[in-house]
Amino acid sequence: MSHVVIIGNGVSGITAARHIRKKDSAIKITVISAETDYFYSRTALMYIYMGHMTFENTQPYEPHFWKKNRIELKRAYVNSIDYNSKLLQLAGGSTINYDFLILAVGSKPNKLGWKGQDLPGVQGLYSYQDLELLEENSKGVKRAVIVGGGLIGIELAEMLLTRGIQVTILIREERFWNCSLPDNESELITRHIYEHGIDLRISTELDEIIAGTDCRVEKLRTKNGETIECQLVGLTIGVRPNIDFLKHANLEVDKGILVNRFLETNMSNVYAVGDCAQFKEPVMGRQPIEQIWYTGKIMGETVASTITGNKLKYNPGHWFNSAKFLDIEYQTYGWVSPELQHDQADFYWEHQSGKMCMRFVYDKESRKFIGVNAFGIRLRHHVFDAWLNQKVTVDHVLQHLKDANFDPEFYKQYENEIVDQFNKETGASIVLKQKSWDRILSLIKA
Repeated sequence: MSHVVIIGNGVSGITAARHIRKKDSAIKITVISAETDYFYSRTALMYIYMGHMTFENTQPYEPHFWKKNRIELKRAYVNSIDYNSKLLQLAGGSTINYDFLILAVGSKPNKLGWKGQDLPGVQGLYSYQDLELLEENSKGVKRAVIVGGGLIGIELAEMLLTRGIQVTILIREERFWNCSLPDNESELITRHIYEHGIDLRISTELDEIIAGTDCRVEKLRTKNGETIECQLVGLTIGVRPNIDFLKHANLEVDKGILVNRFLETNMSNVYAVGDCAQFKEPVMGRQPIEQIWYTGKIMGETVASTITGNKLKYNPGHWFNSAKFLDIEYQTYGWVSPELQHDQADFYWEHQSGKMCMRFVYDKESRKFIGVNAFGIRLRHHVFDAWLNQKVTVDHVLQHLKDANFDPEFYKQYENEIVDQFNKETGASIVLKQKSWDRILSLIKA
């Protein structure tokens, strides 16, 4: 009987375990993690801190699920791996043999070598341990400074605001997240951040974090010489693969664990999935490392298929992502770059409230739909995915835009306003079609 060992109990590792068990009832499966006893939703950490959920609420499966499906869970650190003997050395001296090994070791927050970055009161936000540390570090805090303008940064800001803590965010860019968003969307979110009472400092970089007499963080200094008093510093300048303990063996690594399209490493029967995997030859248009929930899930499913006898290439499909900027939801499907490519055109609509917008990107000549950004309007994933698969035109998308509305019974509709503006700006004469459940069902099935 083969033994599959998975290091890491995040979405990638657990998806692999579940799908291996679905496909093979005999294979032995062991999941090793030092973070938590059970798999949980990492994106829900903020809601635990804000009091909306308990930690148990974030666990998709009851404790009996693992025994029922004969997936052994082991709480331990892996110190080293002997790939020739297929042997894991655990902290404390015990060992585990494997026939197949899946490395799903995730990420950890970036640190860029600032003076004082390891002081008490300075932390990132990625793991459950980070959440526990934040509970301690935020006690009695009046002011916190967050360094970095990514999605984790804005989540941390929202968390701290619920505790009555004044928040300052430092970003080196001129607008929030303009490395990923076009100017209009970035400006909308930047305004929204200011409106929530957050002290957003643009074009500002951290120089040094300074300790007080108790050796905890007391203030920081920016590169322009400004000093900001604070009792908590959040470092949210992205994450990097958690592979330090893997760098001193024969496993090929770079920024992450190097894999081919089958998620195979250079070691026999060893795979890497999720945040820690780095593709030697990325899928066209994608990044070598994709630290996104749904791509990690697809990687887990892919490697499970390969291990159980049906070898598959990783195929993430069309790009999509979703997030929340305070109380504004964000979705993107297809490709919407910060700057248009020379062969692209776009159309941008923004509601007069300044809280909702949509951007449609399409090919100049063929008018083929390329991608969409949406803020404050919830869209149907399957509908846009089908349109991208079918390579429809932007005119088709706008004509049938009501089909993409996630829940018109509860959300006000703006499709008429969007299409009217598109017609006025482009000279088109698109007539908006009424919502059709038959069309929606056919798109979902496709």
